Amino acid sequence: MSGHSKWATIKRKKGAEDAKRAKIFTRLARDIVVSAREGGGIEAMNPRLKLAIEKARAANMPNENIERAIKRGTGELDGGQVDEITYEGYGIDGVAFIIEVMTDNKNRSLAEIKNVFNKNGGSLATNGSVSWQFDQQGYITLVEGQKVVFDDVFMVAAEAGADDVVDEDGVITVYTPREQFAAVETALREAGYKVDEAELRWFAKNEVEVSGKSGAANMKLMEKLEELDDVQSVASNLNITEETLKAFETA
Repeated sequence: MSGHSKWATIKRKKGAEDAKRAKIFTRLARDIVVSAREGGGIEAMNPRLKLAIEKARAANMPNENIERAIKRGTGELDGGQVDEITYEGYGIDGVAFIIEVMTDNKNRSLAEIKNVFNKNGGSLATNGSVSWQFDQQGYITLVEGQKVVFDDVFMVAAEAGADDVVDEDGVITVYTPREQFAAVETALREAGYKVDEAELRWFAKNEVEVSGKSGAANMKLMEKLEELDDVQSVASNLNITEETLKAFETA
């Protein structure tokens, strides 16, 4: 399993705890705002908005919060200015990071991210200095517990243009080229599969292996970045080995 997949598994196991944090509503609302702004406020005609709303409901966000976020995105209410920004940085021993942000205050986001890097042995980098080490791909996971036949999912996804379909600790995950992401997601939904996550993510072209201690420090940096309210996702080229994982869990 790749480092990215191991980190995704760790985050899934932490999901129940993270969902209790009130700030998750802030992230979800911003996703709804941006989705509605880019694709309109009609859920049935905007796949990204539909998924954002599904995530919000799964986290028990009140309907009035969801409706308010949609109206902010469509301009019916003030406060819909949310910017999507990508930051790049380096962790310990040159491990590369890409951080995607949704924010209504660029200066605040930049200051918070810089502070986390500085306190955890890393540093922000200039645009382009890190991103060349990554490819952006579609990442789709199916809701656990639904009755699916792996080979059937594989065929639907492959025919729509997916690169790969894998079973990661019981979660069926589909990887797609950036250009085929929407087509694959639509094909899976039309085939009757319930989608849990569907988004474009950064994946390292080549992962870097460092010592267990340095690896654990980089995982801590990743965790601290993800805890920031404005951060939507964090990617790195760290190869999470068993030694690294053990050092992180015992730190």
